[in-house]
Amino acid sequence: MTQFARNARAATRALRDLFPETPLQRNDHLSARYGAEIWLKREDLTPVRSYKLRGAFTAMRKVRDARPDQRSFVCASAGNHAQGVAYACRHFGVKGTIFMPVTTPQQKIAKTRTFGGEAVEIVLTGDYFDQTLAAAQAWCAEQKAHFLAPFDDPDVIEGQASVGVELLEQLGRAPDLVVLPVGGGGLASGVTAFLRGEAPETDFRFVEPAGGASLLAALEAGGPTPLPRVNSFVDGAAVARLGQLPFSMLDWVRPDQVHLAPEDRICITMLEMLNVEGIVLEPAGALSVDVLPELAEEIRGRTVVCVTSGGNFDFERLPEVKERAQRYSGLKKYFILRMPQRPGALREFLMMLGPDDDIARFEYLKKSARNFGSVLIGIETREAGNFARLTAVMEEAGLNYRDITGDDALAEFLV
Repeated sequence: MTQFARNARAATRALRDLFPETPLQRNDHLSARYGAEIWLKREDLTPVRSYKLRGAFTAMRKVRDARPDQRSFVCASAGNHAQGVAYACRHFGVKGTIFMPVTTPQQKIAKTRTFGGEAVEIVLTGDYFDQTLAAAQAWCAEQKAHFLAPFDDPDVIEGQASVGVELLEQLGRAPDLVVLPVGGGGLASGVTAFLRGEAPETDFRFVEPAGGASLLAALEAGGPTPLPRVNSFVDGAAVARLGQLPFSMLDWVRPDQVHLAPEDRICITMLEMLNVEGIVLEPAGALSVDVLPELAEEIRGRTVVCVTSGGNFDFERLPEVKERAQRYSGLKKYFILRMPQRPGALREFLMMLGPDDDIARFEYLKKSARNFGSVLIGIETREAGNFARLTAVMEEAGLNYRDITGDDALAEFLV
């Protein structure tokens, strides 16, 4: 057994003071669909609904063991890491100062405050996370507090490795494949470091949001490199730069082991898991399940563990998730129509719609002294193929239209 494996097992034992092991559940629905044995490691069922508590607790415990007089801890986070740190601060009875961007949703601020209670102080500063991080680190140095990094820390990585310890013990054998989400790399580096030593026959696949592929970028560049832009929808994994330490532990990964999940496709997975299985997953928590269709051929007949990393989902976002899922599935489109400004023109267009087509959005303002006006229209249908029929009819009628569904900038502005 390696020293890392011993440390990971010790971290797992210590965590039992905080919460029981999260379930490893065989999912019959997914197993039947893929002809495989699909297990879900339910990290969405920790006390803070994400695996982040493991790393925060482990790092804080080790600092306290080495320096019992250290009673002040700091972190910068807008989500799961903040909640994990807050929970650990309350457990140890130490002071936590949690820096969050001013733009953080009130729901996340309230949950962090609930988990930490009187043990934590929340400081809202900066419009962007980089500004928040700089403020937290400056304050930390001034106050001689201990900064708890979300992933680029050996003790945090040891704590995240406890996911691998538990799933191996729960399954009772080495899985054929483990599918891991990747953000900053703490979870992926910890779990793989443990399992590669204890279950060398296990293979791995890694999933990143398409708009935040920091691991793939690091592998291609030979080291962590900042992404020029990041899509923040998958907020639990949308990291602009992979951690340096996680990369040093993941540099063996082949680029073909890394899969990119489109943000809108993840929404389909989230809705399916909610509607079919009753499992609430945040976007990052759905990554490992979302990639299964791409792995269908290679996983048939095999034992696969998908780590569902978190379930901190604000149901106020549900309309957005549904909207994105419909657009990705081809069941909803937005058009700008150039329509004649004359009586009966709208009625003629409505007659072009099929029996399964429904208008979900309509905006039109008649403008004087113009022969034509622009109409923004959103249409939902039951089968994606219905749009081919509709556009063919519009073209035959000579109607000037533009499909803006795939134009992210324009669609976000208008829709």
